[in-house]
Amino acid sequence: MLKKFLLMLCFIAAITLNAQVRNDAGPIRSEQFIQQFGGLNNFFLQLRLTKQVNVAFLGGSITRNPGWRDKVGEYLKNCYPDVRFNFINAGIPSLGSVPHAFRVWEDVFKKGRIDLMFIEAAVNDRGNGTPEIQQIRSLEGIVRQAFSTNPYINLVLMAFADERKIEDYNGRLIPVEVKVHQEIAREYKVPFINFAAEVTERIRAGEFSWKEDFKDLHPSPFGQEVYFSSIKRLFQLQAENKPAPTKLKKAKVPRALDQYNYKKGRYAPIKKAILKSGFSFIDEWKPEDGVRARPGFYSRPILEGTQAGAELDFEFKGSTIGLAVNSGPDAGTIEYSIDGGKPVTVDLFTPWSKSLHLPWYLILGDELKKSRHTINIKILGNRNTASKGNACRIVYFLVN
Repeated sequence: MLKKFLLMLCFIAAITLNAQVRNDAGPIRSEQFIQQFGGLNNFFLQLRLTKQVNVAFLGGSITRNPGWRDKVGEYLKNCYPDVRFNFINAGIPSLGSVPHAFRVWEDVFKKGRIDLMFIEAAVNDRGNGTPEIQQIRSLEGIVRQAFSTNPYINLVLMAFADERKIEDYNGRLIPVEVKVHQEIAREYKVPFINFAAEVTERIRAGEFSWKEDFKDLHPSPFGQEVYFSSIKRLFQLQAENKPAPTKLKKAKVPRALDQYNYKKGRYAPIKKAILKSGFSFIDEWKPEDGVRARPGFYSRPILEGTQAGAELDFEFKGSTIGLAVNSGPDAGTIEYSIDGGKPVTVDLFTPWSKSLHLPWYLILGDELKKSRHTINIKILGNRNTASKGNACRIVYFLVN
């Protein structure tokens, strides 16, 4: 099934490139970049029936920061003044699809019924170098978790713009991250907005420039308005020329594209680790080097090892195991093995670690038998030449 899906991605990319980024005839319209694979009927019905609607925004810093998200909230409140809205800002800077798949239960679904959720990961998936297979498994896992939690939920997938995606489109390539978002949306019948293509085309048409107007992948107020306008247009298109829904409709969840998708992705408690030597449990970790950390990843419990030779075991049940670590200026190198298998070395130091204790998510074992396993983790003596130490600070184990 997955091989067919990957072939379909290539085919769709070939036949849709011109449609997405070559719109030479007539003015550019937002709907050219909105693909209504599915609808928002349940959301609109909830607006009429319950008068209490919960909307979640799952993404990275472009979602967390003030801008399009606030505009969407204000728009909905103005359009539906009698409805009580609860908006959940589940945006965390630097995080892409893999982190979202393992945190969405804790950060979104655990908080109650969600009626509408916006999902974005394309910018950070490119920046973090997330492998395509992990993007597929993560986004499919998020969508399947959403439908298993609430079969009446409506979703919107989005791919925001960055300079490398614009370069891809100008080179007549569809960015991998856009293709994955698009095809997961197509398969699961949810709307998809291709902001990366829209921004590229509007720049090409001379409507504005990246440097002077949009300014950055974290958009200026001008860029935030571009994003909001297309989301507003999606709402309008969904409400136009169709009878109003009268009954909530359950999602028809298709057969999984990838049997190893992260549909059961969860954070696993670090207290269940078996500490053999060198690691310790810290109730409330805070950086002591003056370097900042992301909200939600400090003033909280972690497992910390700072010396070579520190070692722990962790027992789990599932097909996937990973780590969420704080990767700062002293991030070290670890070696891990699963069920006594061949040891694998992983450098925890990232291109951003010098200036930030970055929340960094790593899939260490995938496509495992869906049974019980043990992972052994050791801190090695060798380290990245740019690092100041050998630290391994585990915030979560990731289990699917």
